[in-house]
Amino acid sequence: MKAFDFKLPDQNGKMHALNNYLGSWIVLYFYPKDNTPGCTKEACSFRDNMDNLVGKNVVVLGISKDSVDSHKKFSDKFKLNFSLLSDESKEVIKKYSAWGKKKFMGKEFEGVLRITYIINPQGEIVKKYDKVNPLFHTNEVKKDLEEMKKSA
Repeated sequence: MKAFDFKLPDQNGKMHALNNYLGSWIVLYFYPKDNTPGCTKEACSFRDNMDNLVGKNVVVLGISKDSVDSHKKFSDKFKLNFSLLSDESKEVIKKYSAWGKKKFMGKEFEGVLRITYIINPQGEIVKKYDKVNPLFHTNEVKKDLEEMKKSA
């Protein structure tokens, strides 16, 4: 399936379009909220493994509905080495089925789901992770990318 193109600002206000990354593997991950425990673990895990990913022609992009300012503070605080994109309208989040019902402490509400996609250099979605565990996710992504690249 072809990935939906979009244009969103990053933590520095720079616009990113998915089509700008054709020719690279893309790890597009959606996360609920800056500076929360699970999202911080996930972002820091991508940060700490960036050399293993980027050396393999991979771009990591994180998306949440937080503002550019919120992303800037989060990115600076944890010295993140990849772009966090702001989708305050939730348009892209919804296109990628990353908006839905969640439960927390017995209450049900709608919010951003923790979902990741791997997009191949041709711009096609080749893998979707629905049930992401922030502690182990980066290792899963690394392993799957290595296998996909071997068979590409």
